Parts: sequence; structure tokens; C-alpha cells
Amino acid sequence: MSHTAELIAVGTELLLGNIANTDGQMLSRELSALGINVYYHTVVGDNPVRLRRAVEIARERADIIITTGGLGPTCDDLTKTVLAECFGKKLVYNEEAARRMRAYFKKLHPEDGHMTENNDQQAWLPEGCIPFQNDWGTAPGCGFEAGGIHVIMLPGPPGECGPMFRHRAVPYLKELTEGTIVSRSLRIFGMGEAAVESRLREKMNAMTNPTLAPYAKEGEVELRITAKAEDAAGAAALIAPVEQELGEMFGELVYGVDVASLEEVCLGLLREKRLTMATAESCTGGLIAKRITDLPGSSSVFRGGVVSYWSEVKHGVLGVEQKLLDEFGAVSEPVARAMAEGARRLTGADLAVATTGVAGPDPDERGNPVGLVYVALAREGETLVRTVHAGGPRTRVRQVAASHAFDMVRRYLTGLPL
Repeated sequence: MSHTAELIAVGTELLLGNIANTDGQMLSRELSALGINVYYHTVVGDNPVRLRRAVEIARERADIIITTGGLGPTCDDLTKTVLAECFGKKLVYNEEAARRMRAYFKKLHPEDGHMTENNDQQAWLPEGCIPFQNDWGTAPGCGFEAGGIHVIMLPGPPGECGPMFRHRAVPYLKELTEGTIVSRSLRIFGMGEAAVESRLREKMNAMTNPTLAPYAKEGEVELRITAKAEDAAGAAALIAPVEQELGEMFGELVYGVDVASLEEVCLGLLREKRLTMATAESCTGGLIAKRITDLPGSSSVFRGGVVSYWSEVKHGVLGVEQKLLDEFGAVSEPVARAMAEGARRLTGADLAVATTGVAGPDPDERGNPVGLVYVALAREGETLVRTVHAGGPRTRVRQVAASHAFDMVRRYLTGLPL
């Protein structure tokens, strides 16, 4: 039996545009991987009448309702109360949930362990539900079934919603499906979504089990293969030939399978080869350094970086010759090359990457267009430069340029042409 889920995000702050509904994006992707259809997203404010109406509509067109938000300790956190009323459930006090909250606040405030009284309302859960322990915050979630509808309530903060869904709700949902669903994701850098999709359109339309779906990222594409079988081994056997075919089709553009990012791949390769890297960044403003240092264990491979926005810093810190800056300008291949070499010399790293370009919104003083970026990789005895033309807004130009730097590192470490 196939299942259909509807997502209801609760919070006036979402309607006002104060925050983005990233929970909805995450849940749709995760549910797709489980083979559960999502046809509707609803966002409703902290209003019991409108929330009740949203639930009434959802139960007419979905057999799974997942809510996010409205489980906290304040007076506008009304999700549990409304959902319990809609499905004829009483709220009962869950002593275990209360105990865990008290322990959480004791750890947070070891001097007095103070927990305000209103936090205690988070321990009231629908009668007969399966509580979802929250190891990432205070508000527990839960799941229950009523009248053929499965209801899941999750906290709104993304740092709680994501792990609670994966570690608590997913096991609950898997009990509802027959067989086992397995997914594999191939990550591609160097070809846009439209080009990837055009090569795969006919194949995707003909596939039923496994299925294949492309997802656009910032400058890259994820290809997710999903199969359903009696067990994991059977699903993996269905996926394997498709994965092999895609690997052959896209070749060196595939930078990993079931990996999170280019920088994660680079970190693994650098550690494996016992090499270090450094950065010299102009238009990316430290983004390459941030992305690598966001990863645990990066201190073993990342020596340091220089953000050289001004030409004076390029010259005074990185040692870029003034005549290069005067003759070619800061946004140029010779300057990118000298920046990477300077970072390598300054830090003693085995590899150094550098970026200099025009992030926008306007061309630079020499007329270089927005999106033009030179990305350099310096290694012992050789420095290579890639010219990037990244379209889009400033944030996209910076992200794509940083990804090109990691792609150059990946290619060098795996013996691929740069």
C-alpha cells in the first residue's frame, strides 16, 4: 500500500517571512526516500481555528499528517492541543518526558537547574501516543494513529526537527510500509540540472522500481536512486546496475556516492594521503575556509587561510608582486596564481587554493563581468588556474567559486585532469 503525507508547518513567524520553512524542504526529501508521496504543504499561523481547519482538510487527502512547530512552552504553542481535539485524544502528563526536561535544564544551568513552570506543559502528550524522545532540545514529539490517519508531531527548530525525524519518526514510518526502501545518491559537479535532466529524461520516465530523481543544488546536482524490495539486499541489487550506468554516463563529474559535499570528499582524501591545504580568498571572503572547517577533523588537514580583499593585502601578506596587480588587475589569472603560491609559501601547506573574481552586483573597475572568477591550485612545482563564469546573484557566485576550488583539490588528489 502506498502512503501519502501532508505537511503542516505551524508558526506565524513563517507567514510573516521572518524565517524560512526549511523543515518542509527536509521532510519532503526524506519522505520521498521512504517512498511516501507528498502532494501538499500547508503553512498556518498560531491560530487554533485555522490550524483545526488545515488538519480537517489534510485528513481528507492524506493518510499521514506531519506537523512541525507549536510544541514549545509558550501560550501560542498550540499544536498538541488542537491535534488532540481533532482526533478525539486527551492530553496526559508524561512523567518520562518531564524528567528528561528537568535533566536538560539541570545540565544547562548546573548551579540551580532552574526550569520555568511553563516548560512543564511540553510534557503533556496525546493519550496512547508513541513519545519521540528529544535529545536535541526540550519539546518531545510523538506519533499516533486515529481513524486510519497516522499523525506525527515534530518540533519546529531545524536543529531538532531534522534529527528527531530521522531517528524517531523514520522507524515509526517504516513500520507502516511493506518491504524495504533503499536510496543511493550520486553527487555531480560540473554539469547543470537542465543538462543532466535532458540526458536522463527518457530513462527516468521509463523507470518504476527503482526510480531516479534529480535534485538541483548550488552549482551541482544530486541523482537519487530509490528501490523497494523485500529486504535491503534486494533493493541494493535493483539499485546497483542503475548506479553503474550513471557512473559510466557522467564519469569524472560524479564526485561521490552518499556523501554530503565536495569538501567532505576533499577532507577524506587529504587525510588519506596525509596532505595539508591552505586558502587565499578574495571574492569568496573566507567561504572555502569556512566550508572545510565546518567539518569535524579538518584541523588535521587545514593549515590556515588569508582573506585578501584589498590589493594591499594581496601584495603585503601573500607576496603578490605589485607589477602583476598594476598590469593585470586583482581579478586576473596571474594574480590568482600568485595568491595560491603565496598561501602555500606562507602556511607551509602541501596544497593551496585561491579565488579572485567579481561576485557582484556590479562589474569591477576594469570592466570584468559579474560571475568571472579565477580559481587557482598551487602544489609543489606547479600552479593551475581555472576560469569560472558563474551566473546568478552574489551568494551563488561565491558558493560556486568555492565549490570549484574543492573540485580542483578533488581532481588533483584522485589523478583526474584539472
